[in-house]
Parts: sequence; structure tokens; C-alpha cells
Amino acid sequence: MLAANEDPILLFRDWFSEAKKTEIENPNAMMLATADKGGRPSARMVLLKEVDHRGFVFYTNLYSRKALELKENPIASLVFYWKTLARQVRIEGNVEMLSNSEADTYHKSRPRLSQIGAWASKQSQPLEGRFELEKRMAKYTAKFNVSNVPRPEFWSGFRVLPGSIEFWSEEAFRLHNRRLYTCVDEGWIMERLYP
Repeated sequence: MLAANEDPILLFRDWFSEAKKTEIENPNAMMLATADKGGRPSARMVLLKEVDHRGFVFYTNLYSRKALELKENPIASLVFYWKTLARQVRIEGNVEMLSNSEADTYHKSRPRLSQIGAWASKQSQPLEGRFELEKRMAKYTAKFNVSNVPRPEFWSGFRVLPGSIEFWSEEAFRLHNRRLYTCVDEGWIMERLYP
């Protein structure tokens, strides 16, 4: 078993803190890979909104391709790459949907126009033109006027429950440093991998 100072979640938080200081744009950007029930993969960038010992959280429209694939096949992979630090973190695990109260709390913390945008966007659906989206934004801006913007029932979050976390850092002569942490019943085990 690992010592407390070798907890991969704490190590991720340390690396993430460094990335926030060095990455100009979206240090919380992560590639999310999902697959449909037939195993056909798809990947896209999303934003990490929370990380703790339960897992890594992001939010989306529940009719988006990613959400529909996660409903069919609740397993995902995440990749963070911080170019300025020459570091990468890969996470694989099962996925669970957040509770309504967790999603409500985060929705209330978002800027008002982002809250309205959640209502206006039919994420992943065909869009005839930009004007169609702008009309929907205007419609929901008028609808909610100065009142609170409730969370749409079709918008929520997911948590990737890490089964494995790999930390990669670039080294000279392509002799990179790789550490793989695997979750076992009583905690984490770590092994080093060849580059």
C-alpha cells in the first residue's frame, strides 16, 4: 500500500495547482473519451469543474452525444495535457451521474448567461445557422427576465470514478517518467512503467 503522501488524488491536485499558474487558457481542459454500446469511441474536450476523492466532475446537456454514450456505456477515459509543464495525466473509470442537488448547486454558481445558454443550446443537435442559436438565447433571456434561472432538467453533471490514474512527465532522450496508480479495495497501488 501507498503512504498518505503518495495519494494520486493529492498528486493530481498538486499538478493541477501548478498548471493553473502556467497554462494561459483553460488548465482544467480535459479530453473525455466515451464509447457507445457497440464500442465505437468518440472524444472531445470538456472542462473539469471539481475533483475530490470520489472523482472528476464535468457538466453537460443530457441529450449530448457524450451523455447518451455514458448512459449506454458508463465508462470513460480522461486526459489532461499541460504543455508548459510537459506533463500528462490519464484517468480511466466508471461514471456516475451527479445528484440533482449537486447539479443545482453548481448551476446556481454559473454566470447568468451560462445558465441561460444551458436552456438555449440543443447540444449536439443539428443547427441551421448561428442566428437560430442567438434567437434561442434571446427567447430564454426574455423568459427569465430578472428572475432566477432554474437548472434545466436536461442539464446535469457526471463524475468519473477513477479506477486508474497515470502520471506522465517528459524527460530527456524520451526516457519519460510514468507512474500508474490502480485502485484496489483497500486503496491504491503504484507501479512504474517503461516510457
